[in-house]
Amino acid sequence: MSEPILTVSGIHTYYGDSYVLQGISLTLDKGQIVAILGRNGMGKTTLIRSIAGLTPPKTGDIIYRNRSLRGLPPYAIAQAGIAIVPQGRRIFRSLSVRENLLLPASFLARTERQLSGSTTGNRWTFDEVMAEFPQLAERINHSGSWLSGGEQQMLAIGRALMANPEIILMDEPSEGLSPRLVLQVQDVMRRLRTLGYAILLVEQNLQLALSVADKVYVLSSGRFVFEGIPAELEKERQVLDQHLGISVSKIA
Repeated sequence: MSEPILTVSGIHTYYGDSYVLQGISLTLDKGQIVAILGRNGMGKTTLIRSIAGLTPPKTGDIIYRNRSLRGLPPYAIAQAGIAIVPQGRRIFRSLSVRENLLLPASFLARTERQLSGSTTGNRWTFDEVMAEFPQLAERINHSGSWLSGGEQQMLAIGRALMANPEIILMDEPSEGLSPRLVLQVQDVMRRLRTLGYAILLVEQNLQLALSVADKVYVLSSGRFVFEGIPAELEKERQVLDQHLGISVSKIA
């Protein structure tokens, strides 16, 4: 078996004096979707921020392609090949759709990895993102503030793809979306997996997470209380009830 593309090894992350992640470890393989589930306030977003360098862990290590990310600033981690689709979309509302999408492809944002074309799968271009998200093509010159919540989410995903990453960190991508748009996000993630991209997914929508994930972790009070495949989680009544607040009948 090949080495994981990302290994999180015993990280401990704090917000000031608040002890959030308490010895978290996980692996992510190329072409794999790993879902992180848990109630609000359990540390899911902190895990995403720790990997992205936004809230660096105090101890432990994060290894990407046999290279430690410890001590690297967020921009260097992004340039190395890890993109983030943040909770709340975080698009630039004063910029147009076109301008938002072109930011990761700007001269200052590009790296030797991108210039050499050494990226995973098919290289994403502006035209390819337009083809993936036709609703954005119809709003290409509109500012981000004019977009609906669903269109903003598509823009956030498209912006991440324009960086041509190997790993995509997705934090609550279905939040606030209609059922139709949730299905579109689901389809996008599945297509990305077939292209060889690795996705770490933080998600409150249990049905969405279980439908796309190859592996699932349940996070509670900064620690993993479950690790396994979706079919195994569906049988863990105590985990579903105690740590996710969901009865088995709701996912049947």
